[in-house]
Amino acid sequence: MSGFVDEAQLNARGGDGGAGAVSTRREAHVPQGGPDGGDGGDGGDVWLVADHNVASLLAFRDHPHRRAESGTHGMGKRRHGRSGADLEVRVPPGTVVSDTEGEVLADLAHHGDRWQAARGGTGGRGNARFLSNRRRAPSFAEQGEAGEERWLNLELKLMADVALVGFPNVGKSTLISRISAARPRIADYPFTTLEPNLGVVRLDDGDEMVVADIPGLIEGASEGRGLGHRFLRHVERARVLAVLLDLSPLAPAPPGEQERVLLGELRAFRPDLAERPRVVVGSRADLAEGGPPAPAERSVDRSDPFEPSGPSEPSDDGTSGFDHVVSGVTGLGLPALVGGLADAVRAARAAEETVDGFVVHRPAPGGITVVRDPDGVLRVEGRAAERAVHLSDVTTPDAVAYITGRLQRLGVPKALAKAGAKEGDEVRIGAFSFDYLPDL
Repeated sequence: MSGFVDEAQLNARGGDGGAGAVSTRREAHVPQGGPDGGDGGDGGDVWLVADHNVASLLAFRDHPHRRAESGTHGMGKRRHGRSGADLEVRVPPGTVVSDTEGEVLADLAHHGDRWQAARGGTGGRGNARFLSNRRRAPSFAEQGEAGEERWLNLELKLMADVALVGFPNVGKSTLISRISAARPRIADYPFTTLEPNLGVVRLDDGDEMVVADIPGLIEGASEGRGLGHRFLRHVERARVLAVLLDLSPLAPAPPGEQERVLLGELRAFRPDLAERPRVVVGSRADLAEGGPPAPAERSVDRSDPFEPSGPSEPSDDGTSGFDHVVSGVTGLGLPALVGGLADAVRAARAAEETVDGFVVHRPAPGGITVVRDPDGVLRVEGRAAERAVHLSDVTTPDAVAYITGRLQRLGVPKALAKAGAKEGDEVRIGAFSFDYLPDL
């Protein structure tokens, strides 16, 4: 079973708020002590946090549910309930969060990025909060608000400095195993690599770069052939592309044709990928007929280190040349390749210094809206209105007076009139319903 998962679903649920208490102070020699019910505690929130110690979305494959702690109920003597603890859910950097409709909600691109996936419910107020000159002994309190719950889609796009791109069985896994401590599965048949492998390459100056071995691409990958979409998305965020072209006689096509197909698939998937800084590498040189060819100068401006090979297309005869010629088996050309990749990565990082990472925040809905359901019921939507009617006892005159005054201050009667409400229409707010009267 694969230990790498790059797509998963998450069911996030915030903790429920605790209910407010209905209590009256009763002590000897203290007549009519008044209400002293405490508030319920707030429910905890669910947060997604990008953590570089997490490598994949494996933890969500069989266990997608994450729930924050609920708040506790209030008690007498103005004792408030304890708030529930927030839940931090760790995900790999590069995780994109979207809703079930496919709309992107957050892009946790860097270590430490965080986003609220589900809001905890607010604790209900105890009856002591409703004391007023007209309400000397309120006999009601607020119920705790239910925590937000929803399903989210998680998609991982690897954050790598260099992505190794090439046909299947071109030597990518062997190369990454020689220049880093990564130990991918290696065998002499296509599609040995079915999941991306990451390797950290340590440079002479103490710096590091992350290299990703992307599973082999084939013609039609941009259309989903051979799991192309699942593989190509891991190339999106690489700073530099290392395009490996097979020099062995077993290659499915000449090097120039391989490069043409690979660049065409990258461009079809995302046009800007074909313009990404790249290094063209002749691979498996130990198997090349007549010995390994020497690296050839390409028609680019070498004064620009950000574009070591440029976005130029290979010539028709496939003789556009290589920036490096290597053999992962014998080690031929590997030091020079690492140096060339390091130069390109440093230049790409320098160009990104003025570009900050981003997180897409979901705006909190506000206000009051009125919707008429197919059955003719007028449904009032809005968190404030729902909380106004969410009381422990709505049958007492005090509670009815509080609900009426609160809805008037929120503008609910005006919104109902604007929506065409007529006397006798059923109005529903949350689980609470009543018949509409124009003089509400």
